[in-house]
Amino acid sequence: MNRHLTHAFRVLPAAAVLAAGAALAPAAVAAPTAPARPAALPAGAVQLAANPYERGPAPTEASITAEKGPFAIEKIGVPAGSGTGFNKGTIYAPTDRGQGTFGAIAVSPGFVSPQALIDWYGPRLASQGFVVMTLETNSLFDVPAARGAQLLAALDYLTGKSAAKERIDASRLAVMGHSMGGGGTLEAIKKRTSLKAAVPLAPWDTNYDWKSVRTPTMIMGADNDFIAPADSMAHSYYAGLTGVPEKAYLELRNAGHMTFNSPNTTIAKYAIAWMKRFVDNDTRYERFLCPEPEPGTSIAAYEGTCPTG
Repeated sequence: MNRHLTHAFRVLPAAAVLAAGAALAPAAVAAPTAPARPAALPAGAVQLAANPYERGPAPTEASITAEKGPFAIEKIGVPAGSGTGFNKGTIYAPTDRGQGTFGAIAVSPGFVSPQALIDWYGPRLASQGFVVMTLETNSLFDVPAARGAQLLAALDYLTGKSAAKERIDASRLAVMGHSMGGGGTLEAIKKRTSLKAAVPLAPWDTNYDWKSVRTPTMIMGADNDFIAPADSMAHSYYAGLTGVPEKAYLELRNAGHMTFNSPNTTIAKYAIAWMKRFVDNDTRYERFLCPEPEPGTSIAAYEGTCPTG
């Protein structure tokens, strides 16, 4: 066993315990010498963009790094027993009903970590135009495969019976998670290849077989992570994604395993860009991913397929 992986097994429990605390009407026929003009939209109708899944204004560096995106959101509690296959959670959903449905994302915490540690992803992503559910896992000790099953159960609940189901496009779903929740993210996309995007954060898993994954995946790691070392886990998993259409690997600089449990502009920026690009098929966000970001004060390494749409 790789010396980093051996160390990861030894350190994980102790360190994790510390963390626990548009469619327009046809154009009218014009005279041969005049250009055709589109018919007027009925009063109150919404004119959709060329890409019907685009939501919100064109992004800028300021908008994608802002703590709050352009959408007002509401918070909806999901008590235990609300659905099957998961414990409980919290839904963050845009209140805007005028732009159509939104993609949905389920997020899992890591080993012996409560939902509270990944709550910040809810409003950060939802305010950019997604319905997001953060999870409290069935057990604090659930392994990655169990967390992956819970992520899928949460997505099924979101689209099937949640209070936000009418706001969700069930064909545009994604998963995300930290540590063993990141391993669970990989397990989920291995099991359900129809998912549109995934962002495992400092993923931890004993499984290294990801060749059957077909979901565009951005894996994030940290250069000072001694629990899920980036070289033996995050980057190794990235290298094993041989069947995906698009992938990326981002390694944070001067960051550790628990960095992902607190609001972080770099994490948010690239997670939003990835979700927008592949859940919403929104090529306006491609400029944040291609050309690939250069290493700097917050990024130690970055590599990927550089999506071109």
